[in-house]
Amino acid sequence: MPESRVATIPSDKPKDKQAFGRSWLDRLGVNRFWSNIADRGRGFISLPSASINPAERAVMLAQALISGRGEASGAAIARELHSVLANLETPERLEFYQYIAGHFAPDHAKLSQAAQAYLTNQNAETATQLADAAEPMRQELLRRMNMSPGGTAMLVAMRKEMQSYLRTHPDLKPLDSDLRHLFSSWFNRGFLELRRIDWQTPAAVLEKLITYEAVHEIQGWEDLRRRLSADRRCFAFFHPALPGEPLIFVEVALVSGLAASVTNLLARDSSEAEQRARAATADTAIFYSISNCQDGLRGISFGNFLIKQVVEELKAELPNLTQFSTLSPIPGFRHWAEKHLEEAEKTALTQPNWWQDPQTSAALQAPLLRLCAKYLTGGGRDPVAKFHLGNGARLERINWLGNAAERGLQESYGMMVNYLYDLTSIEANHEAFVRDNIIAHSAAVDALLADPAVAPPQQQRPLLSAALAKLRG
Repeated sequence: MPESRVATIPSDKPKDKQAFGRSWLDRLGVNRFWSNIADRGRGFISLPSASINPAERAVMLAQALISGRGEASGAAIARELHSVLANLETPERLEFYQYIAGHFAPDHAKLSQAAQAYLTNQNAETATQLADAAEPMRQELLRRMNMSPGGTAMLVAMRKEMQSYLRTHPDLKPLDSDLRHLFSSWFNRGFLELRRIDWQTPAAVLEKLITYEAVHEIQGWEDLRRRLSADRRCFAFFHPALPGEPLIFVEVALVSGLAASVTNLLARDSSEAEQRARAATADTAIFYSISNCQDGLRGISFGNFLIKQVVEELKAELPNLTQFSTLSPIPGFRHWAEKHLEEAEKTALTQPNWWQDPQTSAALQAPLLRLCAKYLTGGGRDPVAKFHLGNGARLERINWLGNAAERGLQESYGMMVNYLYDLTSIEANHEAFVRDNIIAHSAAVDALLADPAVAPPQQQRPLLSAALAKLRG
């Protein structure tokens, strides 16, 4: 178990879980509202006997839920179904998912009739009727399951569990598609709340950041404290149905100029006074980590809204900021590059600690930077590049050995990239990318693409040969 999961909370860390985690539900009374309705609805239904096999009972409850009409009785059945599913063994839950996926399809007779009506008379009314007839009953069942207190969290957890089954159980794909369709509406940007995370945020939420961090692992509470210090910012999106559960969060460093090394950003050796001075003089906000937190919401995009809203928040708080950029990993580069490297380069890169030898590093720098520029401008192969370029960012700079940690070396030979969010050109860059796959990039990237290398190939080989001879002793 990682140290961060069991670390003791520093004594000065507030442990009060009050308003932050419950604010929306306290304000809206959602849990209490549905619990009261379910309590009242309990008197209008006859639940299947508790002596029935739990898996069969879950199916019976699903059938009762979709066939019912009353809200109170529906909430009571949904709550009971929620309880039964929570206590099923994993194989039994899988069977239940398969049952839902295989049943509750559209009424084929009504669908055929609506389709024929649309083909005969193509207008808005027949199109609406066709759309209504084509919607599977599964979606209505899922909506009714959502009436249970905690129903949204249950459905998100359901989809998370299903992700591991989709490859071996393709019959679950219709259910996965329905959940994704519903989540895209339920987690619409209009329902999300942006909150700043700082050291005063309740420990229960901070612990989730340690758990969910997906880019640069947080090494316990002291590391997290540094990431929330005066020259840092952290923001997250929350949803009222998942109180205290971040959906996605971004970590920001306030610096002067573009940052080239994540190692320097993550360093914890500066004093609080130095951190405050750095924040006061910073002209650049570096987004160095973006982590999606809910696997059950995979495919639901939050990051583009998050970055743009955080930029606005930072501009309002810190008017001295003039640049907004990422320091991003390049997770797909190494796999792609291995097919395009020269033999001498491949040999040098297999040597232990090649990046720590100045001669070898210098010999590899030019060819690998050029290869990386080709990769990143070659049509958006890299998922991180595709995300930021699709948001309207510009490929600004590729940084040699920006992350010499194990993960960085495994993914991209230690290279990282700055994607610049220039507010005057974001929309134009976005349109060019999504319409014509045109990748906005800087003159520095152009230079890497135009120059075959600092040293021509015939000169690179002796440099690499000498470096290899030195490494081998």
